[in-house]
Amino acid sequence: MPPKISVCIPTYNYARYIAQAIESVLNQRFTDFELIVLDDCSKDDTEEAVSRFLCDKRVSFEKNERNLGLVANWNKCLSVARGEYIKFVFADDMLASPEALGLMAGILDSDPSVTLVASARHLIDSESRVIGVASHFPPDFVAEGTDVINRCLKQYMNLIGEPSVVMFRRADCSMGFDKRYHQLIDMKMWFELLEKGRFAFIAQPLACFRIHPGQTTNENAAQLKNIDDRYLLLSEYSNKPYSRINSIRRFYLEFDTLNLIRKFGMKGIVSREEARKKIREHCSCPRFYFNFIIYKLLRKLFKMGRKKERKLYGTPGQNPFGL
Repeated sequence: MPPKISVCIPTYNYARYIAQAIESVLNQRFTDFELIVLDDCSKDDTEEAVSRFLCDKRVSFEKNERNLGLVANWNKCLSVARGEYIKFVFADDMLASPEALGLMAGILDSDPSVTLVASARHLIDSESRVIGVASHFPPDFVAEGTDVINRCLKQYMNLIGEPSVVMFRRADCSMGFDKRYHQLIDMKMWFELLEKGRFAFIAQPLACFRIHPGQTTNENAAQLKNIDDRYLLLSEYSNKPYSRINSIRRFYLEFDTLNLIRKFGMKGIVSREEARKKIREHCSCPRFYFNFIIYKLLRKLFKMGRKKERKLYGTPGQNPFGL
């Protein structure tokens, strides 16, 4: 019989952290799972770090013959998984509670209309010290998936969380992760799942998301890959029949992306010349400075609107992506 849950750990050069990730899964009170570790040709001691766990028959390890890249390796996890539910735990993250798998699976078992369940998460540093909590929904929050999509678009934030903090049905993700994306790969997948059903949130932090210098998020920011993703996601979903993103909001979000590029240039994340070049791909310099004035006015208005949202949804937690 296939397991109830497939826990997938795609990894590349994370020998330093992967033992903690695996141990957090093996310590779960819910035991009907398989643990799949897919190594995308790591150059460190990942295989040695994983080998000591292979005595547990639930753990399997495979090293790709060639480097597939991040998205393809995630999709390979989906293709080899046998469980009814999918739970990613990235090699530099870990589960924060021995109840994580059981609580998430329990929600999917009890409500077939829920296609994506997520939880709050601890933010940890490179030494596994908790430095914050990310939580963007109130306790026991359940909502229509399209409502959550609109809220994410409206704030231009991954309010749901990273792959390590969600669980979903394998049957709902046959499309796989979208290879067009570099940074917002997970957010795109969550939108696909939320178009099929409802979203449920667990306020207890069930996972730990690690923030460290070597993570892919920082590499993508340095190459401005997240900028292209923001434009792609907005253009794809702001025109959906259920979208509540009007032309004013879309202008603001598009220009907010341009302003983010400007900030990257000022902070030295990219060179100023790279920032100017990227801005010119979407907007001429005279138009940029004219629209900047309108953008600043709209920003004040939207900040007032967010204060009203906080009363309804609670105070948002920290957002590690800075979106």
